[in-house]
Amino acid sequence: MAFKVTVNSAWRATRTLWLLMLVSLSVCICVCRAASPQEEDSAMENIVTEKKAEESHRQDSADLLIFITLLTLTILTIWSFKHRRFRFLHETGLAMIYGLLVGVVLRYGIHVPRDISNVTLSCHVNASPATLLVNVSGKFYEYTLKGEISANEVNDVQDNEMLRKVTFDPEVFFNILLPPIIFHAGYSLKRRHFFRNMGSILAYAFLGTVISCFVIGLLMYGCVMLMKQVKQLDGDFFFTDCLFFGAIVSATDPVTVLAIFNELQVDVDLYALLFGESVLNDAVAVVLSSSIVAYQPEGDNSHTFEVMAMLKSFGIFLGVFSGSFALGVATGVVTALVTKFTKLRDFQLLETALFFLMSWSTFLLAEACGFTGVVAVLFCGITQAHYTFNNLSPESQDRTKQLFELLNFLAENFIFSYMGLTLFTFQNHVFNPMFIVGAFLAVFLGRAANIYPLSFLLNLGRRNKIRSNFQHMMMFAGLRGAMTFALSIRDTATYARQMMFSTTLLVVFFTVWICGGGTTQMLSCQRIRVGVDSDQDNSISISDGSERRSTKQESAWLFRIWYNFDHNYLKPILTHSGPPLTATLPPCCGPLARFLTSPQAYENECQLNDDDSELILTDGDINLTYGDITVSTDATGAHTSGSSAFAGATSSDDLDRELAYGDHELVMRGTRLVLPMDDSEPPFTDPHQRFRM
Repeated sequence: MAFKVTVNSAWRATRTLWLLMLVSLSVCICVCRAASPQEEDSAMENIVTEKKAEESHRQDSADLLIFITLLTLTILTIWSFKHRRFRFLHETGLAMIYGLLVGVVLRYGIHVPRDISNVTLSCHVNASPATLLVNVSGKFYEYTLKGEISANEVNDVQDNEMLRKVTFDPEVFFNILLPPIIFHAGYSLKRRHFFRNMGSILAYAFLGTVISCFVIGLLMYGCVMLMKQVKQLDGDFFFTDCLFFGAIVSATDPVTVLAIFNELQVDVDLYALLFGESVLNDAVAVVLSSSIVAYQPEGDNSHTFEVMAMLKSFGIFLGVFSGSFALGVATGVVTALVTKFTKLRDFQLLETALFFLMSWSTFLLAEACGFTGVVAVLFCGITQAHYTFNNLSPESQDRTKQLFELLNFLAENFIFSYMGLTLFTFQNHVFNPMFIVGAFLAVFLGRAANIYPLSFLLNLGRRNKIRSNFQHMMMFAGLRGAMTFALSIRDTATYARQMMFSTTLLVVFFTVWICGGGTTQMLSCQRIRVGVDSDQDNSISISDGSERRSTKQESAWLFRIWYNFDHNYLKPILTHSGPPLTATLPPCCGPLARFLTSPQAYENECQLNDDDSELILTDGDINLTYGDITVSTDATGAHTSGSSAFAGATSSDDLDRELAYGDHELVMRGTRLVLPMDDSEPPFTDPHQRFRM
């Protein structure tokens, strides 16, 4: 009986325990069900967000792979063309063709299924905000404006997103792709031929670009007025817009022509005129376009003509250009001083890295200060080539040349590939036949108004005339390229800017394919000499006094003044080259001269700096003259100096050597004499002087 009671008690206890467990489990389930919806939704949302982020990453990688593939195909095709000496199509034209093909495939060959289930088709606001905060069930979500799409494209949301993925932010072009292109133009500038034609180049670049801008602007304004009369204009288009269009299409980029010129060895003066103009007029066009945008008359109508507003814009042009110029030169000078007075050359990798970062930061610093980075980085490149390059170690000289040459090649071909792609992927194109025809006529008339009248005026004062066939070639070679595209794509918010961008693309395509491709035929038609040996055509014997006088007459007087000052003072201060400051400064400045003159200026060696080649003197004494000061060296390397009176100017013979021998520097025992030389020119033609390389 006692055992039965014990079993019943145990059974009751077990049943009670099970009941308690079931009740507890039910309560837990109820509590979890009551608290979990938000957590479950949040967890699911996190999973969806992670999947979308992963898909976006894959899409971005695929888009970048498309451009890498385009560049790879372009390089392989370039090799094939060069191997077969096919010059009708340049690599930039090839890059544009490949971009066009990929753009067609992306636009019409690939279709993503439509998904507009979660798209709100109506939201009444007064203006389109750049950032939108949406409150959904107590959670705030941020949405960024990506641009307007047409009503008939609402159902193709996914297709629009795919095309938008391959559309780069315009700032990428200005801050990433343009700096190496512009810097390389200044860094690779051949100073000898540039300075021989400096006056003509400045006239074409400054005055010619302004003439071209206003001629194109006026013609396009007449075209716009005609379009309004025949009701072919669907939006606002003001005179300032026409001037802006004239400024951006006045930036020439004859990369195709210059590449063919270099390969065929066309006349060096023609090459210098085209290259110098294209280098400088890019900078002028950028500042000119920003000045036109800054034109703001007082009153309600901001598009009326007002003298004060025009003068203010002109002042902005001068201020921005001069400020950018000063900033670029200052950065180059700072880099030269750092590389001269430090031992960075002992660590070549650090030296190259500092040079690269200082050069690139010039562009960003100018943009951050409200100046124009294109002008700043251009003159920074010229300054770096003239001063800093002399302070670099031979390894860094090689690296910087090759690095910026490579970056220039990749950036330029990337931009041209993107141009072809953009023709089909850009979603706000406005193609107006009347505007396009008017733009082509205006562009060629503006180029003609630039070249022919200025050439006539320049020939009045030039000893070496710009022949008519040279003028026709310069007219034909006025291609539009990377700078024009970058300026037009930077702002496509309004109807007028969208029409200008679409038309600019067609102008670039036509000039690169037709004008660039017809360069060889044009050279033959104009009977311009090719295969010209620049050494034989332009080299001047030092021993021939009559040819020295010819060189002096051909050189610009402004350059001669600048050369004297630069050779005697700036180069010795900023570099290891030039005469020692102890020989050019007055005796009272002796301590300062000794402090600023680097030990390398007194090294007993003979080397040639430019193409990283060296000329070692084997025997003989050398006498060098700086003004009235003679510095002599004997076989032991000892040097002495003397002067009858201090003279702050260099002799005419030094200038003749500067012009005769290009961009090299000859270092002779005890001092260094600047003797610029072209890449392939021998330093001396005297057989009695023996040099070992």
